[in-house]
Formats: sequence, structure tokens, C-alpha cells
Amino acid sequence: MIRIGILGDIGSGKSYVAKEFGYPVFNADIEVSKLYKKDKTIYKKLNKRLPKHIHTFPIDKKEISNAILTNKNNLKKIVKIVHSEIRKKLNIFLKKNKNKKLVILDIPLLLENKINQRKDILIFIQSHKNDIYKRLKKRNNFNLKLLNLFKSIQYSLNYKKKKSKFIIKNDFVKKTVKKEIKIILKKIL
Repeated sequence: MIRIGILGDIGSGKSYVAKEFGYPVFNADIEVSKLYKKDKTIYKKLNKRLPKHIHTFPIDKKEISNAILTNKNNLKKIVKIVHSEIRKKLNIFLKKNKNKKLVILDIPLLLENKINQRKDILIFIQSHKNDIYKRLKKRNNFNLKLLNLFKSIQYSLNYKKKKSKFIIKNDFVKKTVKKEIKIILKKIL
């Protein structure tokens, strides 16, 4: 099985590009959302570590945001708790798809949390800063301070770009992205 890790800036279109490959995708953001909605154990762990902030189940993302904005160290606490569960979910996904030719890993902290393996093919999604900012501003939970805190725990974009075998220039036009994906798939399959 070939594992492709998708890297890039927040809002660069990583999830969109991941889906366009047409292979099974492990989307960590979706999995985290499910944990917040359905996993009482995660709630209890977060409530124990951050009792001033996390007190409703299903977990309200606003409580998570407020905890992070109150103290940057809270972000690290949350990541530590949630990350171990995401690893378990990833392992289940990989077992379920072990006979597939290719899988896509759409995991924001793929390198930072050392989830990638040496033989993984890393693809960097490059988008214009203005396009990214316009897209992020449209999100109903957009918060620049929160965005910058998330970026502060991530490796630099230059580092991610250097680690990547391929770069997809995402202009947010389906035809262009499809064409670039086709070229990459030809090279790796």
C-alpha cells in the first residue's frame, strides 16, 4: 500500500485535494469532530485537564477555542489527549484499507506528531496567500488569533515543502487540480 501524506498551509485546500485523488482518505479533522461529538472518554480527559473550559458534552468547539485563546499551553494539552485517539483511528483505517493500492493521509500535524513513515510520499499543496485568506474568512468560526496559535505549533511551510516529493499548485479550479493529481499518480503507480 502506498501512503500519501498531504501537507500545506491551513486553508490551502488539503482536504479538497485529498478527496480528488479518488482513493480512501483519512481526514483527521473529521475524526476529531466525531470524537468531540461522540466520545465521552475524550470529554472526560479534556474536562479533567481543562475544567475551567470544557464542561459540555458533546464538546462544543467554542469551548475548545476559548481554552486555546486563554492559554497557548492548552492547545498542547488538547493535542496530546486527542492525538493518541487519532492514532488509533488511523491504525483502524489502515487495517481496513490494507488491500488498497493507495491511501491518502489528510492529517494537519502529520510531520509534527511523527505519524508519517519514511516511505510515505509527501505532497505539498501550494496556494496563494490571498486565496487562502479569502477562503478562511468565509468560515463561520474564523478567528485570526486562533489561526496564528495553530500555525505556531506547526513546522514552517518551507520545511514541509522541502520534505515533499511533489507540489500541487492549488488554484481552486477542479480541472487544474485533477490534471496535477493525474501526473503524480502516473509517476507513483
